Amino acid sequence: MSSDTGIIIVGAGECGARAALSLRENGYRQAITLIGDEVHLPYERPPLSKQVLLDEATPQASAVLNDIRLDERAIRHVSGASASDIDIVGKQLVLSDGRTLPYDKLLLATGAAPRRLSNAPASGRMFYLRTFDDALTLRSWLRADMHVAVLGGGFIGLEVAASARSRGAKVTVIESQERILKRGVPEPIAKTMTALHRRNGVVVKCGVTVLGIEADEQRVAIFLSEGDMISADVLVVGIGAQPRTELAAQAGIAVDNGIAVNERLETSVTDIYAAGDCCSFPHPLYGGRRLRLEAWRNAQDQGILAAANLTGAARSYQAVPYFWSDQYDHTLQIAGLADEGQIVVRRDLGDGALILFHLDGERRMVAASGVGPGNKIAKDIKLSEMLIAKRVIPPIEALAASVNLKSLLPKAAQEIAVL
Repeated sequence: MSSDTGIIIVGAGECGARAALSLRENGYRQAITLIGDEVHLPYERPPLSKQVLLDEATPQASAVLNDIRLDERAIRHVSGASASDIDIVGKQLVLSDGRTLPYDKLLLATGAAPRRLSNAPASGRMFYLRTFDDALTLRSWLRADMHVAVLGGGFIGLEVAASARSRGAKVTVIESQERILKRGVPEPIAKTMTALHRRNGVVVKCGVTVLGIEADEQRVAIFLSEGDMISADVLVVGIGAQPRTELAAQAGIAVDNGIAVNERLETSVTDIYAAGDCCSFPHPLYGGRRLRLEAWRNAQDQGILAAANLTGAARSYQAVPYFWSDQYDHTLQIAGLADEGQIVVRRDLGDGALILFHLDGERRMVAASGVGPGNKIAKDIKLSEMLIAKRVIPPIEALAASVNLKSLLPKAAQEIAVL
């Protein structure tokens, strides 16, 4: 490999690790340095709220890169290190321990951090779930003699609730909005998920505000606006995440609900890119609407695209947004932006599975959302993703009549869709 300055990637999560791998796959031969503030090798985060909490044996992090792959690809991994400053004139990254690393180009894949409660007591019985170490500590509390309170009815909170309940714990979910999954999930899907949790014994409280929290060595007490007090052994807080933009903002890089990038993932500073949970970008499928997505696939796809553009490809990011969540034996999947549709057509697939198709004012499909046991909805969501990408205007009667979605694709796309 060349000894040239090369590319530095700040953030050793899914996005940063995929970018590093893709740089080598694209034939990049200069130095690659991957900076991570955790001591672990790069790993995937989706298992943290599911498999890591559920495994009976001591779980291992699901590694994206191990030492062998790092060595084979000559990727330098600097672990347990955080970046404190960027010298954009001298093109140097300053680490918190005072080291300076020169770069030719820089990728910020700093991710997001859990949104924290203000004025909450410091307690070993309160948890935020973001890292593998967080999950390892939390899992010891998930057993039959424990009461787990979960603050927040989003994906993370509900996945933790399902895992805790599956391990026999008593679980209460507290959500300040009038329903769970208020952000980006249609009400019929949220209603189905609420019923699923209640069937599994979870107490779901919506439309209540937390007035105060007290914690001691024995319990956590959560005082609610309705007058109730919930006494729990542990409280898991899942009230959203904030993009980690501090490094970019300090360097004068534009920030707009995340590090602001263009369609090629370029920031406002030459030779600095951003990708994954930390960045907001314009999406061509939604009229250039600026999005920030906290999703595994987006992190992976943007890491791969950033690698291509760092080596001169100049490609635009056009992937259809995709989200999924596994809870108990059910999977929730969303392709596209479910808050965009003006017309919704329901399609009942049996076995408690359903899909909602979201169409805009011109009846173009812009999203599909569904929930069902196992892989019941997987094929239709994948085909819907292709319809969204192709900007198809499907006949409403065909959607309602459960016509095979593959038949609605343009002929060339039908040949590709081997589902």
